Amino acid sequence: MQSPTPPEALVEAIDLVLKYQVRTGHPLFFNQLYARADPVAIAADWVVTATNTNSFTYEVSPVYTLIEAETLRKIASCIGGAFADAHDGLFVPGGSISNLYAMHLAHHRANPDLATKGASGGPRCVAFTSDQSHYSYLKAAKVIGLGSDNLVSVRSDGRGRMLADELEVSILRAKADGALPFFVGSTAGTTVLGAYDPFDEISAVCARHGLWHHVDACWGGGALLSEKHRHAMAGASEADSLAWNPHKMSGAALQCSAFLNRHPGLLARVNGTSAAYLFQPDKLNASLDCGDKTIQCGRKADVFKLWALWKAKGDAGMARTVDACFALAAFMAGRLRADPSGQWALAYEPSCSNVCFWYVPRRLRPFSFAASTEAQRAELHGVAPHIKGEMQRRGDAMIGFQAANGRPNFFRMVFAHADAVR
Repeated sequence: MQSPTPPEALVEAIDLVLKYQVRTGHPLFFNQLYARADPVAIAADWVVTATNTNSFTYEVSPVYTLIEAETLRKIASCIGGAFADAHDGLFVPGGSISNLYAMHLAHHRANPDLATKGASGGPRCVAFTSDQSHYSYLKAAKVIGLGSDNLVSVRSDGRGRMLADELEVSILRAKADGALPFFVGSTAGTTVLGAYDPFDEISAVCARHGLWHHVDACWGGGALLSEKHRHAMAGASEADSLAWNPHKMSGAALQCSAFLNRHPGLLARVNGTSAAYLFQPDKLNASLDCGDKTIQCGRKADVFKLWALWKAKGDAGMARTVDACFALAAFMAGRLRADPSGQWALAYEPSCSNVCFWYVPRRLRPFSFAASTEAQRAELHGVAPHIKGEMQRRGDAMIGFQAANGRPNFFRMVFAHADAVR
């Protein structure tokens, strides 16, 4: 049996955690799609923890319930289109769960008997995502019982954007095989390349064939806040649902993830169980309860972090943060292109605030992927892991790397906060 730990030992343990835990707020942390949290968002997170309530009923979470509804309205107005006219949504524990919600709702819309009879005897439903999409789509397909064989990978172009004509070919092929195509998951800001899919073209394909269109804007959705960059989100307002993570690029503390769809009431119809001990229809303010819309019971009020941050910065401040991230990526890409030494080479042109590049050893310079040999590519493939390992051993900068689309390992430097210096 564990005995109580003296307070001074706990303080020492906390000091060790702070000493050895990676400092994701450090100006040299470029490893993930999140970085330094804004102090206002951190303070808001403390408030949420201190108030220690559950966002399932209005009676125990009146303030956070109203703030969530208002914040979702604000996000819907930024998306525009049908979302501004009518929407529903929730703050959920991460973007992967947002993508799960989207596929879950679409699955039930395609097969209305699913909730009562299950998938047995129903249609063979098929979903579609690009070959650059987040792995959470595959996880969602497994969780909802769709199965990985019924998640079709659609080819992307040289910039990592889903090809709408390939999508339509895949849908027609699935129909010819007797399946029921029901869902397309597109991406605004792919994890590696930062690519934005052609949402207007994808929405048109979905409309022709009656599929649910979901936009995973968890990373690149911040462009909605920027007049300068919101063109990248053109057509996203025609989708059925959208996910956005303000803890990416906007400064909210982890985790802060919004899921919206433009079909009011569908969340409750699909997920509702009307638990009698919580959702009594004859209690005060019963219509404001939102817990029956979720697949959870307990749910933290993550919305407050974004609400406080947005209030502190205002619309212009939120836009400046996003613009700064894009500008930093453009600045770095420009420096890499202009370097005369040949030691740097862009693996892909930036689409979001991801910069994908190679460090090229002297003996491989100048390097061109198109003109390179297999032996040169194999040698270059080992460079990024070696450098990354040395940076980790020294406790230096953290920058991710990976191979993609047949290209050898390259660094992926992510500008996820506006505090990096040129």
